[in-house]
Amino acid sequence: MAPHIDERRLRPWQRIALEAYDRAHDPDAVLNGSPAPVPADPEDERPARPLPSGPRRDFLVTATPGAGKTTFALSVACRLMQRRTVDRVVVVAPTDHLRTQWADAAAEVGLLLDPGMTNAQGPVPDGMHGYVTTYAQVAARPAIHAARTRTRRTLVILDEIHHAGDGLSWGEATAEAFDEVHRRLSLTGTPFRTKAGERIPFVTYRTEGDLLRSVADFTYGYRQALADRVVRPVVFAAYTGVSRWRNNAGEVISASLTEQSTKSVEAAAWQTALDPKGGWVPHVIAAMDERITHLRANGMPDAAGLVLASDQEAARAYATVVRRITGRKPALVLSDDPAASRRIEAFRTADTRIVVCVRMISEGVDIPRAACLAWMTSYRTPLFFAQAVGRVVRARGPQESATVFLPAVRPLLALAAELEQDRDFVIMPPVKQESEADEFDELAQDLLDLPDPEPAERRSGTVEGLESQAEFAHLLHSGKAVTAAPGAPAEGASSSAGPVTLDDADAEFVGLPGLLTPEQTAALLARRDSELRRKVDQAARTGSLFDLDGSGTGGGAGPDGHDGGDDHDDEHLVRGWRAAAALRREVNSLVGRVAARTGAPHAAVHAQLRRAVPGPAQAAASPDLLERRRDHLLGML
Repeated sequence: MAPHIDERRLRPWQRIALEAYDRAHDPDAVLNGSPAPVPADPEDERPARPLPSGPRRDFLVTATPGAGKTTFALSVACRLMQRRTVDRVVVVAPTDHLRTQWADAAAEVGLLLDPGMTNAQGPVPDGMHGYVTTYAQVAARPAIHAARTRTRRTLVILDEIHHAGDGLSWGEATAEAFDEVHRRLSLTGTPFRTKAGERIPFVTYRTEGDLLRSVADFTYGYRQALADRVVRPVVFAAYTGVSRWRNNAGEVISASLTEQSTKSVEAAAWQTALDPKGGWVPHVIAAMDERITHLRANGMPDAAGLVLASDQEAARAYATVVRRITGRKPALVLSDDPAASRRIEAFRTADTRIVVCVRMISEGVDIPRAACLAWMTSYRTPLFFAQAVGRVVRARGPQESATVFLPAVRPLLALAAELEQDRDFVIMPPVKQESEADEFDELAQDLLDLPDPEPAERRSGTVEGLESQAEFAHLLHSGKAVTAAPGAPAEGASSSAGPVTLDDADAEFVGLPGLLTPEQTAALLARRDSELRRKVDQAARTGSLFDLDGSGTGGGAGPDGHDGGDDHDDEHLVRGWRAAAALRREVNSLVGRVAARTGAPHAAVHAQLRRAVPGPAQAAASPDLLERRRDHLLGML
């Protein structure tokens, strides 16, 4: 089947972006001296950038997470393959799991991309239109990727290209491997890095004062996507609370997450709140679990939540808390787990309510049913924040919304309030003078949004968390804080609006946008807060909540008790590259049976098979060739 995608089913922005891509690469538009401008964000007041003279290779699309960049890129690939503009497609993704996700999406439109190619394989297997690799693989051996893309006219799709900053080895290798390809399509939702001096390969920049601003050929921001109902509206439920800890001098310090304090005190209070043995974490998990229940009862029967942890030890502890609070064992996805990709794939379609992870699900991973996020990590860069929130904003219908539960600390509240701002720049650092070292370091922290250097107490591990409590603080809606106590007017609301009164029936509709105002939603969360506190206190009194060394910290399992890593690939083997992988396993199994029956070594049977059914080795063989070899082996038996 030739690659084909039904463009009538594309979203409006994807169709407009396709037209922009065609105009950008139309030789007539360049030769006639009046190049057509490339559409940009309609809310951007700057004039559209005219096309450069001469042939073009590059096209950069900036689209908010969840907008559908993968579908757009595959549409471009199908068009170019149908027009015979290119003969091969190569996708470069940030992680191994995304290789599988890209290959499956491509197979849906008849584009066969091999996600399992290694740097040692050599040529692309027969019958494949291309392959999916990672930036890490390219960095390990850029020459092999350069050789594969130079032999045929190739479209290279650089997914989340912000991973290829020039200051990284990945960026240098990416530039070396794909400098001479026929076409390059770069995708990103956040085209900036969190360190200075790292330009992105194949991206055009212009200098605006102290800013080094990237120039996208097409931009689709969060505000426009929200207006088009491409993404869900997001509300941020901020939780404060008092934390108590002992410092390295033996002093017991108490502070609220929302009170004005020094950065070191704020960091220590934040760290203590994230301690799974305190009261803040179970309280917020209980709030998220209740929100999932409401969503499932009101239009999202498969709604799920993500718990984002700072490290693997915390993730395991949070998984235990989830099980103690909810009575259901969550999925647990850790980067050092060889079955991590399979666990993510299983969670996408399972009925499991919550998954606990570190960074495996922070970027690019498509889990449309995830509608809640609990931010239980100290990460605070704009890049990571935008990508993580992007995991819960992908809309499937007009009646869906997303909720992010987070600590009410200044860095996170600022990121949440600025989410709707479209950022397409990195800061050009000022020249550092010897006498201005301290001032420069402080300026770099503020401008570049770098994580603050950890206080000495945190680095040495001498902050001993004693206890923490959680309390609903406010709701962030449209960049503004909304607070409301039951029976009292909401902060910022008109006094003529009267008191906000809610009965038990209101809770049934909290998952349906439009039925409750932000003030009413805030009041509802405040009312339910006391009930959640009683639930957590009861679990703590039984002694089961903080038994973090007990059972339940293992791999993710759903409510049915099945481990998320035990999903079977057999259900998907009928598609694209999976069919070839299944055939290779079957051929190897049959070779073993023939060898056992005849007494010949496996290598001799393989050699005999290749003489009988000529062609490349199994790793590079096409599905058709593998089928013929399988049939030949069956005949030998």
